[in-house]
Amino acid sequence: MQSKTHWEHIYTAKSSTEVSWYQPHATLSLGLIQRIGIGPDAAIIDVGGGASTLTDDLVAHGYHNLSVLDLSGEALAVARRRLGQQSRLVQWIEADVTSAPLPERFFDVWHDRAVFHFLTDEADRRAYVDQVMRAVKPGGHVIVATFAPDGPAECSGLPVVKYDADSLHDEFGPAFELVEHDEEAHVTPAGRVQHFIYCHCVKPH
Repeated sequence: MQSKTHWEHIYTAKSSTEVSWYQPHATLSLGLIQRIGIGPDAAIIDVGGGASTLTDDLVAHGYHNLSVLDLSGEALAVARRRLGQQSRLVQWIEADVTSAPLPERFFDVWHDRAVFHFLTDEADRRAYVDQVMRAVKPGGHVIVATFAPDGPAECSGLPVVKYDADSLHDEFGPAFELVEHDEEAHVTPAGRVQHFIYCHCVKPH
């Protein structure tokens, strides 16, 4: 994994609305979660969520059993400040996803937009999948988004691994049922277009 220092610097050097992955609303992610048909008390974790506005969107739609995990404490602090009193609806976890002590078989939905593609080391990817297997309920939903094959080769000065739907699904293994996949042409605050691939899988029972 990348160093915590790197990401703390990113969020102290730039506003959360200036980083390349900023979205005013996480429309595609929210739509994928809503299509699952879960209730408002479903346990949802946003991995690498940091300052993402997905948490705001989920709270606004009535979800209240939320967790956000990020390596950067400053990113989490940005989201807490933005949510104000509603931040009490969220468990904020400052940790490395590959080693965080997450509860077992707890989460109904695991969401990750743009963490997995930073795992350039195979051992880190295996540790990530192990966490999914441990922390997500049997039959739970796993939504992971990465840069697509025509996306950038690096982000924030760090190399990434790019995927199509098949290769991303392969990282989790054939036991995971691929429910759907989608593409996103994300426009950065600087006006550049970055192509993402989203995969929604179901964890085996």
